[in-house]
Amino acid sequence: MIQADGCVQEGAHWLCAQEPRFAAILPDLQPLPLRLKPDGFAALLNAIVSQQVSVASADAIWGRLVAANMLTEDAVQGAGDDKLRALGLSKPKQRYAQALAAARIDYAGLRNLPSDEVMKILVGVPGIGAWTAEIYVMFSLGRADVFAPGDLALQEAARVIFDLPARPSEKALRAMAQSWSPWRSVAARIMWAYYKHIKQREGIR
Repeated sequence: MIQADGCVQEGAHWLCAQEPRFAAILPDLQPLPLRLKPDGFAALLNAIVSQQVSVASADAIWGRLVAANMLTEDAVQGAGDDKLRALGLSKPKQRYAQALAAARIDYAGLRNLPSDEVMKILVGVPGIGAWTAEIYVMFSLGRADVFAPGDLALQEAARVIFDLPARPSEKALRAMAQSWSPWRSVAARIMWAYYKHIKQREGIR
């Protein structure tokens, strides 16, 4: 589990001992972000809002949802399509938000399940893909050994850090990340921080 900055530093120390290329870049990336977020319905609704839009657009839509007290399952289920559209949700995202509300996930129960089981439950909800599930488990549940190999920023960071001829595929990056277990979530933090360092832009909301 990652619960505090010290956990991230412990994982980074272990990774640097295993992989010299992490050790070479880490001094420029301090302090590594903790990135922990609350869990629950609102966290996943926020992830749905953020899909395929800019950070600025996602923040604006989320602000309207917050102002409208549209952060609970009951509120979303009780809202019609017109209201959700007026708050900025596209038709697919209206459907995803309502499906998430209808799923009535036992979020407290997820805390006690293995990561693979949590992700299986989450991806069963329309609009929740593997990336969203991995990010939720990584940051909202604080699991230390989760990775998101489909993330383009992680793929680009891997290309540069490991001097690859092209971005690795999701399958190839997943295989690479096996050697970073049991601290794959910290490896992801290092790589996102490095991506931001080299690109001077956010790799993840």
